[in-house]
Amino acid sequence: MGSLIALDMKKNGHDVICIDIDYHPLKKLSVEGIETYQGDFTNKQCLGKYLEDADLVIGAAPGKFGYILMQNVIDAGKNMVDISFCPEDYMELHSLAVKKNVSLIADIGVAPGMCNIILGYYNARMQVESYKCLVGGLPEKREWPLEYKASWSPMDVIEEYTRPARLKINGNQVIKPALSDTELVELDPVGTLEEWNSDGLRSLLKTMPDIPNMVEKTLRYPGTVDYLKALRKLGYFSEKEIDIKGKKIRPVDLSAELLFRNWKRDEDEKEFTIMRVMIEGVKNNKHIRYIYDLYDEYDEESNYLSMARTTGYTCTAAAEMVLKGDYTKKGVSPPEYLGEKKKNFNFMIKYLSERKVTYTSRSEIF
Repeated sequence: MGSLIALDMKKNGHDVICIDIDYHPLKKLSVEGIETYQGDFTNKQCLGKYLEDADLVIGAAPGKFGYILMQNVIDAGKNMVDISFCPEDYMELHSLAVKKNVSLIADIGVAPGMCNIILGYYNARMQVESYKCLVGGLPEKREWPLEYKASWSPMDVIEEYTRPARLKINGNQVIKPALSDTELVELDPVGTLEEWNSDGLRSLLKTMPDIPNMVEKTLRYPGTVDYLKALRKLGYFSEKEIDIKGKKIRPVDLSAELLFRNWKRDEDEKEFTIMRVMIEGVKNNKHIRYIYDLYDEYDEESNYLSMARTTGYTCTAAAEMVLKGDYTKKGVSPPEYLGEKKKNFNFMIKYLSERKVTYTSRSEIF
C-alpha cells in the first residue's frame, strides 16, 4: 500500500521521500526515482530530520506503529494523512494537533475510510436511521483450508478476529464478540459470502451519536468463521505468554507466522475487494435507502492488489485535498468529516474513478 501511495503522489507531480526500517520495499521505489531512506520512523529523532521540508506526511504503517507515528508527526508540526488501523483512540491526539496547528486525517482507507466518507455525506443531508457496511478482501480462487489471503499486516487481520465489535442497536451502544451474528449474503458478482461482526465503526460511534443503528461486518467465504472460532477458542490468538521447553512465547505470534505463510499471495494470484454501504433514513419526508457497491479486482497491468488500490487511492485523494487547501480543519479528523462538503465528496468519487476504482450507487424509496 505504501508503494502505491508513493508512486501515485509522484505521478501527481510531488517530490516524495519514503522511509522504512526494511530495505526491501524501498528498493522498488528507488528504481522508480523516489528518494528513499532506511530508518526507524517510530524514533522521533530519526523521523525529525526527514520532516523539515515536508508539506505533508503520509502514514502507511502496521497498526501497532500508527499512533506513535501520528504523535511524532504532530509534534513536528506537520500535516498528515494516515491509513494505519491503530488499536488506540487516535482522537486523543486531537488537542495536541490543534495546539500545533496541524490537520491530520486518520483511518483514511477503504473501510474505515471511504465508507465513512459516504456516511458523512448523507448524514449532512438527511436524518440517518440506519448504517450498515459489509466489506472484505478475498482471493479469487478458493483454496482449502483457509480460503483467504492477507493483503495487509497479519497481526492487524488477526485483531479483527479477536477485538470485540462495537455497534449501535436502537440507540444503544452494544458490544458483541468478533465473528458473531454470522449470516449469508448474496453480492454480485461474487455470489454467496459470509458476514460477521467486526469492530470497524471506530470514530463513527462518537461523531454520529444520533444514528440509532450502525454496524460493520466483515465478509469471507462461507465456512471461514468456523475455523476462526476454533482457533480462537483453542488459544491460538492469545497474547498471553506460555512456556514451551523453557522459552516464553505468545501463541498469537506463532499463529501469525504460520498463517501468514499460508495467507501469502502467489505472484500471479488474483484477488478482489468487495464492499456494500447501506444508509437508510428520512429525506424530504420520505423514507429512503442509499446503497453503494464496490467491486474491484487485482490490476494485472500495474501488479497492484485491489486492497492496495482501494485503500491507497482513497488516501492519496485525501492527501491532495490537504495539499490543495480544500481541507483545512485543524486537529485530528476521522474520514467522515471529509464527506460533509459536496465538493470534497465529489472529488473523492472522481479521483477514485479515474484510477478505475468505481463505486456504483442507487436509491430506493420505501
